[in-house]
Amino acid sequence: MNTMAPSVPITCDLSIVVAVLDEEDTIDLFIAAVAPIIENLGLSYEIIFVDDGSTDATVAVVEQAVAANGHVRLVKLTRNFGKEAAMTAGLEWSGGAAVIPMDVDLQDPPELIVDFVDLWHKGFEVIYGQRVDRRADTGAKRATAGMFYRIFNAMADRPIEPNVGDFRLMSRPAVEATLLLRERNRFMKGLFAWVGFKTAAVPYARPERQAGTTKFNYWKLWNFALDGITSFSTMPLKVWTYVGLGVAACAFLYTIVITLQTLIFGRDVPGYASIMVVMLLLGAVQLVSLGVLGEYIGRLYVETKQRPIYLVRDAKGFAAPSGRVQVLSPEAFGAVPALAPDIKVAPVAKVVR
Repeated sequence: MNTMAPSVPITCDLSIVVAVLDEEDTIDLFIAAVAPIIENLGLSYEIIFVDDGSTDATVAVVEQAVAANGHVRLVKLTRNFGKEAAMTAGLEWSGGAAVIPMDVDLQDPPELIVDFVDLWHKGFEVIYGQRVDRRADTGAKRATAGMFYRIFNAMADRPIEPNVGDFRLMSRPAVEATLLLRERNRFMKGLFAWVGFKTAAVPYARPERQAGTTKFNYWKLWNFALDGITSFSTMPLKVWTYVGLGVAACAFLYTIVITLQTLIFGRDVPGYASIMVVMLLLGAVQLVSLGVLGEYIGRLYVETKQRPIYLVRDAKGFAAPSGRVQVLSPEAFGAVPALAPDIKVAPVAKVVR
């Protein structure tokens, strides 16, 4: 089997990657639930919390955990970059021979780690959890999720498994392959599916959130779905060719009908209502097609700027920072120099308008 050499040294058997945003109530619960399960497996491990711009005490709680537990790590981003970027940061900072991204709310059951590791030892390189019971989610969320998977898989060149989230075990070669994909509009479920590798599924029932509140709303989920579809399919662009052909065919047939009516029954003056209907219909079609074009052009614009996917403000608990990333801490640039005693700062003049 061909594998690629890891870009960072392997420092442990298993890395748990957790992207967090305002989750001060769930950090200790997560560690208490996950750590004993991995320790019973006899594996060396690390739990990497990636703070995605929290505004509560999440960072302070993780820092306390880092000080109390040698297995806990913290990667603090400079601001909120989104869950997909935070997850990418966790993958890049991980040093495990296998990596498991998880949600901190414990809706990804920690006990599945045992099954993941067992299948990993049997030769599978990607093992994902598949939700077979989503009664913990609202009916609207279940319906919209099912609709998204159907639409995405009908359009995408590489389908994704339905009811599969980010909760999975990935071998180091699979992690390194995923990190080769550097697009800024990241849809991690699609990226995980795109790289391939030998996969297996572990079914599970999704439990209730243990603490805290979800940070997703329907507007964010809508934009997340748009990112997924536009990142892995050009079908929304192609479909307007066929819509245009259909509208042209209808216009041609209507022209024949009007011509025949005029020849047989004499001159026919069309009504105001029919004219407005046709104009509004064609205008709507044109605006929607321009909107689809705008979605793709906007994403091309973002990609051409080649900005970093994320920026790291601080990292704690690591023996040495990863060679792939730059920590933007004050220590990295030296202390701010003090002014010499003979240099005076001029007062700012007050401007009266």
